[in-house]
Amino acid sequence: MTFASIIVPAFNVQTTIRETLTALLAQTHKSYEIIIVDDGSTDDTAAIIKSFEDGDRVRVIRQVNRGLAGARNSGIAAARGEVIGFCDADDLWVPSKLAAHVAHLEANPKVGVSYSGSALINDAGERLSQAQHPRLNDVTAAVIFKRNPIGNGSAPVLRREVFTEIAYRPRHETRRDWYFDETFRQSEDIECWLRIALSTEWGFEGVPGLLTHYRISAGGLSAATDRQLAAWERMVTKLTPLNPAFFAVNTADARAYQLRYLGRRAISDLDGQRALALGRAWLAESRAPLIEEPVKSLITLTATGLLSVLGGTLIRKGMALASHPRTGAPT
Repeated sequence: MTFASIIVPAFNVQTTIRETLTALLAQTHKSYEIIIVDDGSTDDTAAIIKSFEDGDRVRVIRQVNRGLAGARNSGIAAARGEVIGFCDADDLWVPSKLAAHVAHLEANPKVGVSYSGSALINDAGERLSQAQHPRLNDVTAAVIFKRNPIGNGSAPVLRREVFTEIAYRPRHETRRDWYFDETFRQSEDIECWLRIALSTEWGFEGVPGLLTHYRISAGGLSAATDRQLAAWERMVTKLTPLNPAFFAVNTADARAYQLRYLGRRAISDLDGQRALALGRAWLAESRAPLIEEPVKSLITLTATGLLSVLGGTLIRKGMALASHPRTGAPT
């Protein structure tokens, strides 16, 4: 049976790590290990994960804070599995997830990156109405660049050979190989996936089902859009030398999709001014999202318009009124 490693980066996640580890220990595929990388936590995370550590099924690596990419790199270096998956310490895997990806990789020797769709959950772990339903087949580098079908860092399971092929060691690093770029604190996922697509022959393919539960924290989403966009642009600058022709053809469309995504995040945070600015920006950059995904794009533009006209405060009051329980209703 294929032995797998599940890497769990953990930094100050005392409120969610227990639920995450409990879900991972319920996997139906039995030949696996869990590697928790405590990335310099200062809350009760260390005490909680110590109660799970057994030296065999669950191992713990403790290090000074290196960020998400650095925690993943430490986990990959310690992993013993033929396949490696990731689950962020506030997300969940359904019990059948690992088994589905292992079977998928075993049946498709040219696929190096297997992933699934994700249900969205809130801070309390409750299912939301939204979900990530990614494209599962015919995934090219252009698709990854524009739409990132993997969706989030808790969705993919990869062959170890993929990481062996993309490993590198920066000049300042004397002991550790890097797989994810530790200089990125955002966009580290898409940077890695696109680097795999552009520099190796490994295929990307998804399996059906919402096998990951991806936690969306409320509030503060649009405040980070400037930093997210800057990280994305830095990723483009870094990877362009790998294939200048590819980026010349695809960057404008991909940037428009990225701006639309950030606009949707601003809408979720009811930041009308930011959503309007991002909406204008992606339409000016490229109409590809409007042509290729007209329904989603039109919904985004409509929501942007309503939010900019009504304002976030009025919409919040309306949402609160709608959700307030009615009393004294006539029988």
